[in-house]
Amino acid sequence: MKCMYSKSCTFLVTLFLLSTLSFGSRSQDRITGHGFATRSEVIAKNGMVATSHPLASQVGLDILKNGGNAIDAAIAANATLGLMEPTGNGIGGDLFAIIWSAKDKKLYGLNASGRSPGKLDLAYFKKQGLTKIPPFGPLPVSVPGCVDGWFEMHAKFGTMKMDQILQPAIMYAKEGFPVTELIGYYLTLSSERFKDYPNFAATYMPKGKPLTKGTLFKNPFLANTYEKIALGGRDAFYKGDMAKIIADFIQDQGGFLSTKDLANHTSEWVEPVSTNYRGYDVWELPPNGQGIAALQILNIMEGYDVKEMGFASPEYVHHFTEAKKLAFEDRAKYYADPAFNKLPVDELISESYAAERRKLISKDRAARRYNAGELEKGNTIYMTVADQYGNMVSLIQSNYRGMGSGMVPPGLGFMLQDRGQLFSLEEGHYNVIEPNKRPFHTIIPAFITKDGKPWVSFGLMGGAMQPQGHAQIVMNLVDFGMNLQEAGDAPRMQHSGSSQPTGGTMTDGGEVLLESGFNYSTVRELIQKGHKVGFGLGSYGGYQAILWDEKEGVYYGASESRKDGQAVGY
Repeated sequence: MKCMYSKSCTFLVTLFLLSTLSFGSRSQDRITGHGFATRSEVIAKNGMVATSHPLASQVGLDILKNGGNAIDAAIAANATLGLMEPTGNGIGGDLFAIIWSAKDKKLYGLNASGRSPGKLDLAYFKKQGLTKIPPFGPLPVSVPGCVDGWFEMHAKFGTMKMDQILQPAIMYAKEGFPVTELIGYYLTLSSERFKDYPNFAATYMPKGKPLTKGTLFKNPFLANTYEKIALGGRDAFYKGDMAKIIADFIQDQGGFLSTKDLANHTSEWVEPVSTNYRGYDVWELPPNGQGIAALQILNIMEGYDVKEMGFASPEYVHHFTEAKKLAFEDRAKYYADPAFNKLPVDELISESYAAERRKLISKDRAARRYNAGELEKGNTIYMTVADQYGNMVSLIQSNYRGMGSGMVPPGLGFMLQDRGQLFSLEEGHYNVIEPNKRPFHTIIPAFITKDGKPWVSFGLMGGAMQPQGHAQIVMNLVDFGMNLQEAGDAPRMQHSGSSQPTGGTMTDGGEVLLESGFNYSTVRELIQKGHKVGFGLGSYGGYQAILWDEKEGVYYGASESRKDGQAVGY
């Protein structure tokens, strides 16, 4: 659902905005805190789990209560989410994580994204006359990295045995669980799209009908797959019978993924990168993900008195939108697999570069176009877990475009991702498709430290919304003094229409989407500055977070109301 407003707004649209877009308006009256908050923070001493599904949160909490650590609980909850929220993630997709190790007192970054097939290159698409990689079917399928990511995390930090960790998800897959409201909505949409794709209905449409709210769903295929992984390790997925089933199926459908591609897959431990925003170090992972876009936005915004502008003000929305436009032009040009290009990450997230880019922003007028800086060449789930030992995990995992490619290997119980669609077919582009290359990635975990100590593990799912959401969360906490729950519940903005890593150029300034909660006076002033303003139902992401209060020795947890999720502690 989408609606756009310009200087030619009709009287009826104006009335709609006046009646619906008013800052602070919500259905409940709160005694404490901001009126837009949907609930209080969860506070607990021994551990905390925040995911987008209540049962997955409970699974993670049970692991913590039974002696597991945050890494064990994160894997268990992620496996459960892959079963219960297949519209956002699963073992057919990729994984990224930032982990605070209490023992080492440092952050570790894991890039568990897969690569393109070794026999698929630009020449194939040119021969087929394609200018873009199709969003569905076998061609956008890249190697799924999730399972290897689990085992990398487990080998480095885990304490429980993997069969214990995966047992709750196996149990739910065998015995069934009730589908939640929002996931049921998206499963119905996915069924309309994929019902005629091979093996989809056999897995996700029991009795030939879409899964809806309250339906008891069993996935015996996935239970069997999880059992094999629990007993046989990562090789049970990437080698042997399962790998052959995946590869044979994709090649039968006209794709290129091979058993060799699967067998050769490896994850990579990487150094997280950061910028300091008003005394707080905000951490992201380097490309091939888009995390540093959040750091670029924050660097630009630090040059303004954001607190004085005021939350949801036209000045704040305008300057944030322009900062996002600048960051995303660099994103379109420079963000790609660093194994294939020397990427100028340090320059992109430097204060001096932000200062130069900030000069391009007019306080009175929206830009129709920005160019990327000239530098030397060089649909998803988010969850977070913290344990009694002080370990914290910020983890994001996705199939892309909701459920993914539509490709469901026979008898395995999951869909393969379509991340390969995010490659460019522009020759010479940093992100051009090449054999065995990781595509540009949208999913990004985040973390904030203060004086070298952990403060907030957080993330916000939702495609290009993610770096925009990360920056807004940081400013909500730091500039506007919101608590952890309020920072996620606060009305959000999103700019769309920037140049993309797959190609294309912003020429008309794009569009600013505003969630319910912004005053019409803000909309009016943005229009006067030349912005195109609209709203996008369901397009503002999904947030989870855990904050460590060192003084009191307790965790705070938050899970927003836009999703079905829950923060739980003990």
